[in-house]
Amino acid sequence: MTHEEEARGAVVLAGREPPPGKLTFEQFLAWCDEDTRAEWVDGEVAMVSPASYRHAELADFLLILVRLWVEAHDLGVVLSAPFLMRLPAPLQRAREPDLLFVAQEHRDRLRETYLDGAADLVVEVVSPESAARDRGEKLGEYEAGGIPEYWLIDPDRRQAEFYRLGPDGRYHLALGGSAGSYESAVLAGFRLPVEWLWQQPLPKVRDALRALGLP
Repeated sequence: MTHEEEARGAVVLAGREPPPGKLTFEQFLAWCDEDTRAEWVDGEVAMVSPASYRHAELADFLLILVRLWVEAHDLGVVLSAPFLMRLPAPLQRAREPDLLFVAQEHRDRLRETYLDGAADLVVEVVSPESAARDRGEKLGEYEAGGIPEYWLIDPDRRQAEFYRLGPDGRYHLALGGSAGSYESAVLAGFRLPVEWLWQQPLPKVRDALRALGLP
């Protein structure tokens, strides 16, 4: 049984079986409550599998670092899954990135239960179940949606990929691999040592913040 089938089965048992047929985004929102992890893809419900411990731990580590950096420099808002991001038309997509950043000048895109438009930065922590989707469908969607920066973090392969949207409207790999230090083009002054992501256990948050220059 695949991860998607397991996730769908758990939802059915909980009484949250996806409705048949195509849904408008408004119908999808009406069906999907805060306890149901799902995305809206071409009018259909795509269930999201539960995260592993390693995935959740790494996503939380990045969330804390990025959120505290953004708050310290008053750059905008940082949110995590299961908050939805509805990509701009004509894309019929609403995704749940592991982490998203919305700059101050784009806060008007925030709605009560979703982001109506592109985030300024999206982070996906790759799992075996999501690898093809994160590197294929989502990379293409985020590029077409105009998201300026996309981080792909794969803890199993110990590989990170940092993409930036170029003037040509295409993603270009700014840094890739298991080592090095990535300086974000969107989060002013934020530099992430890639080796931190593979440490077991992960660095202490206080030590990481001190290394980043935050008190």
